[in-house]
Formats: sequence, C-alpha cells, structure tokens
Amino acid sequence: MPKEALNPETIHRPVGGYSHVVIAPAGRLAFIAGQVGVDQEGNIVGKGDMAAQFRQSLENLKAAAEAAGGSLDDIVSITVFVTDIEQFAATSQVRREHFKPPYPASTLIQVSRLAHSDLLIEINAVVALG
Repeated sequence: MPKEALNPETIHRPVGGYSHVVIAPAGRLAFIAGQVGVDQEGNIVGKGDMAAQFRQSLENLKAAAEAAGGSLDDIVSITVFVTDIEQFAATSQVRREHFKPPYPASTLIQVSRLAHSDLLIEINAVVALG
C-alpha cells in the first residue's frame, strides 16, 4: 500500500515539494539522523552553496533510506534545518529532482549554526518501510 498525501482545502496550498499530511502504510518506520552536505570521505561538499549541500544531503538521505530497505519514495516526513532561509528558496529544483508526488510532509527551520561553520543545511527523515 503506497503512502497517501493530503492537502486539506482549509489549509493553504503547499508551495514547493511537500504535503501537509502523509498517511503511511502499516509497517516498520526508520528514523534517519540529520544528513548534511558531506561526502563519503567526510569532506564538505559545496562550501557556500546551499543547493550543492542540499543535493549531497539528499543523496546521503537516499543512501540511508536504501540501507534500511526503503527509498526516497518511502520518506513520509523530513525536517530541514538551514542557516539562511533566503538561500533555501533557490533549492526547490533540487527537491523536485529527488522527491516525486506524493511529497513527504516537511518542516523548515532556520538555525544560527550547524555542527560545522561551513554547513548550511541538515535534513532528517522518517521512512515508512512497507
């Protein structure tokens, strides 16, 4: 049973690739820790470039979901932490490259800093494993 997205008419229409509500099929859940723009060797990707770090973070999220037996399509919720919301606006295309409808529920939070001063974005996720 695939996940189902709902966007009630009494709530504003989502802008970008997310849903207000996601109903996941019964089964196991995987909770993925915050993923950042760091490659397999531990190098920060795209210093100063939020879109590049977003892309790497999503690739890391994809690898984590697959390791758990799922995929990006099984992600039902993400929380995105950014150091500059204004820069985040330029990442909508990256989101659409990785997520397809029905989009996961999403929360965006601006923070003053992440674990390293060169990191601009961090994403954690919940994956519904069928």
